[in-house]
Formats: sequence, C-alpha cells, structure tokens
Amino acid sequence: MDFTFTEEQRAAAEAAGAVFSDVTPDRTPSPALTPGAVAEDIDRQLWRELARTDLLGLTLSPDHGGAGLDPIALCLVLRESAKALARVPLLETCAVAMAIERYGERGLAAELLPRAGRGELVLTVGANGRSGHDPAELAVSARPYGEADGETDMKTSGPSGGSGWVLDGVQSAVPWAQVADWIAVPAHTAEGRSVLALVPRTRDGVALADQVSTSGERLAEVRLDAVRVEARELIETAGCWDWLRSLLTTGTCALALGLGERVLAMTAEYTGKREQFGFPVATFQAVAVQAADRYIDLRAMEATLWQAAWRISTDAGGPLPAAGDVAVAKIWASDGVRRVVQTAQHLHGGFGADTDYPLHRYHAWAKQIELSLGPAAAHEETLGDLLAAHPLG
Repeated sequence: MDFTFTEEQRAAAEAAGAVFSDVTPDRTPSPALTPGAVAEDIDRQLWRELARTDLLGLTLSPDHGGAGLDPIALCLVLRESAKALARVPLLETCAVAMAIERYGERGLAAELLPRAGRGELVLTVGANGRSGHDPAELAVSARPYGEADGETDMKTSGPSGGSGWVLDGVQSAVPWAQVADWIAVPAHTAEGRSVLALVPRTRDGVALADQVSTSGERLAEVRLDAVRVEARELIETAGCWDWLRSLLTTGTCALALGLGERVLAMTAEYTGKREQFGFPVATFQAVAVQAADRYIDLRAMEATLWQAAWRISTDAGGPLPAAGDVAVAKIWASDGVRRVVQTAQHLHGGFGADTDYPLHRYHAWAKQIELSLGPAAAHEETLGDLLAAHPLG
C-alpha cells in the first residue's frame, strides 16, 4: 500500500505540529488530583490559535472559507493534537461540520460552517447512546410534529415556521456539550430510519447533566424532552449517521496513534537515561524487546488507520464495506494504545505514577480513547457481522 501524503496534507500536519508544540499537558490540574472536571471550559487560547491558522476549516470547502481537504488531513491534525493532549473538541466540530456540508440543507450549511471554521461556533455530537453499548440512534426518537402532538396535520409550525420534528430521548457522555453551540443528535424514526438532528444547546426541552470522563474532561448527559427542530435541522439522507460515526471512530483512532507515539517517545527517552548496573536500561534485552513490541503495535495502528481514512475519503469499494476497515482500525487502536501505556508504566517504574510527571495524564487519556465509541470487543463483533454478510472468496 502507498500511504504517501499529498503536499497539502503534509502542510496541514506541519502547521498542526507547530501549533500544538506550544501546548503542555499540565495547563490544567491533574485528573488524578481533581475530584470533578479539570476545567469548566475548553482551551480557548488554543481554539483561537487553531482558527487563526485555518485548521478548524481544514476540511470545509472553499465556498465556506475552508481549505477543502479530506478526512486523511483531519486525522493527521488529530494525531498531532493527541501528542499534546489538546483539550479542544477538534474532532467533534470538524466531523459534524463535514457531515453538514456533505448531507445537510444548504442554507443551514451556509449559516453555520463559515462560523465554525472561524472558531465562532463549537459543535459536538452524541455518539454513545444512553449507555454506550447500544446504537446511539436508538436512544432518541424523532417524530413529525403532527404525529408527536396527536394531530392529523403534519405541517404544524416549528421553531421558525414550517414543518419539523420532535425529539425525545437521552444521549450520554456528549463531549463538551455544556459549551457547545450546536449538538448533533442521531435518532430513529417510527419506520426505523436513522436520522441526524442538529440541535442548538439552548433550544427548549434540552437539559444537560454533568458527567466527567476518565481523562477529567467535561461530558454531559443530554436529555431531550419534546425538543422541536425545524425540517432543515434534521438530515434524513440515508447513510448520513453511519458516515459520521465512521469518521468519528477513525478520528479517535488517529488520536490513539498520536498519543501512543508520544508515550513511546517518552519511554525511549526515559529508559535511555535511566541507568542500572552502570548501563542505560534501554540496552537491556528485556526492555528493548518490550519497546519493540509496542513499536510494532504503533505501526499496525498506523496502517489500519490510513486504510480506514482512505476508504472514507475516497468512497472506494472493497471486499467489505468501509465499516469493516473502520472496525479493524478501532480494534488495533483500542488494544494498541492500552498496551503502549501499560508498557510505558512498567518501564518507567514508579516514576510513571508521579503526578508531577505527565505519563499518568497520557494513561488516563489512553483509557478514555480505548473505550470511546466502543472497545475492541464491540468492533470485533461488528467485523464478524460484516464478514458473515460479505463472505470473502
């Protein structure tokens, strides 16, 4: 496989590396020492810098003020962000913006996307359902106004006139919902179709309850009680939610890769300096073999990530749907990032648990990423179902 990046993709990665090089993981209190969230807001300073360098509009078309790049470029930027544990909803905002541009109503896209690219809007998405185990779209129902109100006229006025929909249900563990301007909410209709609703956080009927991630970041349980959305705020196009979820999962794999690469680099630096019996411990065979195994994990994570990102970016065909490549990437990312941080902790000895040293922060983020959008076992089940439905050979 040739995963050579284009000049534009490499430029995006370089720009991201420059921006995130100024970010240190200890900008906020340690999650190990904080009973609640480590901060009430995202890293606004970093968010403004991402907007200034046009990284928030990276994947938007030039019509909306963006650079017109693809999900591969986004994954390259996310990879760099994870190395610095960047506390910004970069994945969620960019992924939702791409879904709006690809599937949404043109007027709404023209209204929201330029502002998102300039950093004036924060977008997020509820992708975990009620419990994190069942499909997210089953946690919320979407009904036409008239049907929801027991009326025969299906054109009852919405928030600003015209026909629309009513949403009821709960999405848990929604990243940064408290500071987001719009929340993308997957839902299902009475016919069993999956749809994607775009809901302003301040819309009547939206209630938020604080939750905290393993990494100490703010999450929210988003409860929707007869929330009305306009017809243009609900995307009915078949495949929209599946595409967005695949993009979110692939982006999560990019975060796992970047974090794992940084942790392995920290481990190499530490074991190269730490001495026992007059020699650096990195020269001991047992240490070198463990580090080599983790390097192999990272290379497998990288290969499967770019395969999945390429399928999503190009809509290329294959023996399995793109969801199969996404599942393989997430299996490697979940298991791989866990093994990388566990080995790092082992090779650092007790120093890895020192809250004055950043490794414990990376460990917490790795656990959050491992389980985000489904652990390896969930994606192994998905892959098995796809293989059963699409026999190879």
